[in-house]
Amino acid sequence: MLGGVEVRVDGHRLDLGPARQRRVLAVLLLEANQVVTVDELVDRVWGEQAPQRARSTLYSYLSRLRLALRTAAEEAQIARRSGGYVLAVAATDVDLHRFRSLSARARTTAQAGDETAAARLFEEALATWQGDLCPGMDTPWFNSRREAAQVERLAAVLDWSDLQLRRGLHTELVTVLAGLAEDNPLDERLAGQLMLALYRGGRPADALNHYQDLRRRLVEELGIDPAPPLRSLYQQILISDPRLAPPTRDAASDPVHTTTTHPRQLPAPPPLLAGRDSELVCLDKLLAPQGEPHSGTVLIAAICGTGGVGKTSLALRWAHGWQERFPDGQLFADLRGFTPSGEPADPYTVMRGFLEALGADPGSLPATPQSQAALYRSLTAGRRLLIMLDNVRDTDQVVPLLPGSATCTVLITSRHRLPGLAASHGAVQLTLETLDRAEARDLLVRRIGADRITAEPAAATELLHHCAGLPIAISVLAARLTTNPMLTLTALASELREAETPLDALETGETNGDIRIVFASSYLALDTDSARVFRQIAQAPGADIGLPAAASLTGLPLPRLRTRLHRLQAYHLVQERVPGRFTCHDLLRAYALELAETVAPAGEADAALTRVLDHYAHTAYAADRLLLPYRDPLVPVVPADGTRLEEFADAERAMAWFAREHTVLTAAVNHAVRAGRDAQAWRMAWAITTFLARRAWWADVTAVHSTALAAAVRLGDPAAQAESRRALAWACTETGRLAEAHQELAHALALSETNGDLLSAAHTNLTLGWLYERDGDQPAALRHDQSAVEQFTSIGNLPGRARALNAVAWDHTQLGDHDASVRRCQEALAIQRELGDERGQANTWDTLGYAYHQLGDHTKAIDCYQHSLDLNRALEHRYNEALTLVHLGQTYRATEAVETARGALREALGIYLEINAPHSEVNQARVLLRELDSPPVPDGPDSPFVGRS
Repeated sequence: MLGGVEVRVDGHRLDLGPARQRRVLAVLLLEANQVVTVDELVDRVWGEQAPQRARSTLYSYLSRLRLALRTAAEEAQIARRSGGYVLAVAATDVDLHRFRSLSARARTTAQAGDETAAARLFEEALATWQGDLCPGMDTPWFNSRREAAQVERLAAVLDWSDLQLRRGLHTELVTVLAGLAEDNPLDERLAGQLMLALYRGGRPADALNHYQDLRRRLVEELGIDPAPPLRSLYQQILISDPRLAPPTRDAASDPVHTTTTHPRQLPAPPPLLAGRDSELVCLDKLLAPQGEPHSGTVLIAAICGTGGVGKTSLALRWAHGWQERFPDGQLFADLRGFTPSGEPADPYTVMRGFLEALGADPGSLPATPQSQAALYRSLTAGRRLLIMLDNVRDTDQVVPLLPGSATCTVLITSRHRLPGLAASHGAVQLTLETLDRAEARDLLVRRIGADRITAEPAAATELLHHCAGLPIAISVLAARLTTNPMLTLTALASELREAETPLDALETGETNGDIRIVFASSYLALDTDSARVFRQIAQAPGADIGLPAAASLTGLPLPRLRTRLHRLQAYHLVQERVPGRFTCHDLLRAYALELAETVAPAGEADAALTRVLDHYAHTAYAADRLLLPYRDPLVPVVPADGTRLEEFADAERAMAWFAREHTVLTAAVNHAVRAGRDAQAWRMAWAITTFLARRAWWADVTAVHSTALAAAVRLGDPAAQAESRRALAWACTETGRLAEAHQELAHALALSETNGDLLSAAHTNLTLGWLYERDGDQPAALRHDQSAVEQFTSIGNLPGRARALNAVAWDHTQLGDHDASVRRCQEALAIQRELGDERGQANTWDTLGYAYHQLGDHTKAIDCYQHSLDLNRALEHRYNEALTLVHLGQTYRATEAVETARGALREALGIYLEINAPHSEVNQARVLLRELDSPPVPDGPDSPFVGRS
């Protein structure tokens, strides 16, 4: 609604038909879940110009809209009701209603005293505002609703600004408020906020000038003076009243823990850059600082041009040459806009990487993309940063990554001209052309030496003609010549003349066949093994590939593979940008994919893809077994011949592997689905879930299992569908979307019960117990956990039974039945000891300690907590170790052993800080330490519970 009326399902925009049909939908969306009469629809859609057959036309529009919305039937349905029509849809699915809900929550939160949380809610609300409400819909009713929405937005901005000023965050407000003041020149509340922000930012003269401008306009246009509060602020600024000083910020109150960092993410500059002096000078002018911030706007420059023309090299050379201009750091990301074998990078995934580089705690990042964007703007505000976005697909991919502060500079490379970015954000463009003859010759001289060109000038000219001024093509030919001193320029030129192939034009938009001939000449010079590796490397599902995965992809032993890859490197056909990880330029990857489809032996590409997906699926499965050994195993599947799996000595090495490969694994899930490999896609999603959850990367869990769920549906596998729905519910619960979690688990339970799958039903009931606990419905949590106990028992699943018994024990103690809690813990421990399930024992000892604490038996509580602590230390489960230390500290405090409690809490705090635990846990430990000198307070029912982890 905000910025245009559109409906998206799984990221895809639905066709909503002609303009008036979209108006019908817009009316129903604006009145979501309310009945709108036929007469009201006609009046609002047509205004005073309704035709005679308006009702008939309206019914046709409604019928077509119902058909268009059929793919979103679970989320949005148009229904006939007595007296009219209603669009049933969740308010959170409509941006305007989401804006209103978040704004209301923000105001309530502010009234409750949590200004930091309130500010973040306002930022999330304002991030939904992508433009005017229903633009282009010109009827009296739409116009009045549009004006009312603008008033709501302004009120939210002003409420947010008040919060920011109270929190001492005036620096980032000046640009926002100045723009609003231009559109609302007579708004005295807005004027007062801008004056205060300017004054606190060291610009009192500008603050006083703004007052005088406002006063003059009020007198001229309305015949009145400013109101007393604004006049009083003016007098305070005149005398530099100390009461206007900004408040001191309390860093501990910020729920997102950050540390000051100065990221240096730029890749190495190109060793050679010929013929680009004038472009470097042009960039200097386009991005030169203009003294004061540039009219309050971010400087954005986009280097555009065809693939392989040297955009990235030019950008990196300029960026490295001006690093001192950006003392607060340089951020870099390859957005993979034109990578042939994968999807463009998700800007919000890139943003999360930027947030971590800027010092944000990854475990405490906001849940929604809008809140993450608001945090990104806050962390970049006032900092002199360069943000380089390489290989951009389109404007939509860039906009979320733009900072809000005029102190930052953004440098972009793209094959598209990005006209939308120029129009919406004032981006300036530098179009990079191919090298002219002199520049191309200069580059070749630098690469192979002047003597060889002087000796064979005609051949050199012919070679350069084939390269068509593309630096990448010249570099490929130069590599041929430098790696084989016996190869003459004349011989290579002869090869090029004879090497024309019937391959179609590259799918990247360039149709110059000569460039493909250049690539073909290098490819045909390769030995058989190297040529096959080049074709297969393009099958890699991610942006790059590690050596062990490449061994599976190619089916070669590591020594032979290294030799082949080194040969490809020498020809500039692959690159090793990080030791042990290989990639290739997009054009070369596109060329290799064509070869795989057209000239490779039948079945080669398919077999390579099978092996590499098997590599990731089976290696990830083995790694997950080390992280969570008592997780129910999957049915074994034999990997394809030639697949070489990686092995890990312990859980620590398994975690390190996931940390290196998780972006490739998530890309592999999508790649497998596109290739019709649903079973492999689902197994990879299953295997990466534990790692993603431990990192609290819930957005990635949601993305991966949304894809996996669709794959499981196609496979007709109800158990896999239920598993993915449980994972989605887990992510929803951790991000506060409890209603969505209930929906997912209702589907999962129905699937399990319909198919008589007691194991799946047991896991779903256990997850439901956790969800109801988070909902505050402890009796419901107990019912579901008890059902899980019975179901695990009936199928003889002892690890699950013990885990569920621990959950039931926790429920009992939360309901005040601590004796029953002790009995259930003892049952769980007996099973876990027999199984040797040390992880399960550690969790159950913690619950048992809590129950004894509530019974007042602090000696037994301490003994139980010590058991849990010893096991967690042996397992190197640092997070649970710290959590048990917190519980131990609380029990010591209850026995008035203050110094012992202080030691436990300090140790817990040290671990939390070491492992970058969520800030809520860090803050809890700090609060408990500060409260040690106060009288003991009994633990409430909301103490942390680790038994379900």
